[in-house]
Amino acid sequence: MEWNAPDVALLRALWTKGRSAGQIATRLGHSRNAVCAKLLRMGLKRGHKPPTAKPKIVSAPKPRPIGAPVAASPSPVPPPARPVPKPDRRRLGDSGPVLRPIEFTKDQLYAMLAEAVANTSRLPR
Repeated sequence: MEWNAPDVALLRALWTKGRSAGQIATRLGHSRNAVCAKLLRMGLKRGHKPPTAKPKIVSAPKPRPIGAPVAASPSPVPPPARPVPKPDRRRLGDSGPVLRPIEFTKDQLYAMLAEAVANTSRLPR
């Protein structure tokens, strides 16, 4: 369905009266999305609605003059403790046990693979 001049005029009138997009859509026989899109293309917007709750207005603290002494707080908060780094054996000169990769022959690898295949369960066909 296309927008004709009387529909556009009625859309503008209903929108300025404060009708919702759904109400306008029902009256004109268009979908709500079509009405919203047409309003967007026409540049019609609703005014900003005021917030329902009254926000608390808190004044910002006054800045301290430069050079003014800082008042001591009654219970100072200690700075967070830094994690203790673990000792690095290479830095301490102690090499410790050295782990070397185990080397296998091709036959040993094939045997391990065959054993793994035999131990896995197969689903019946």
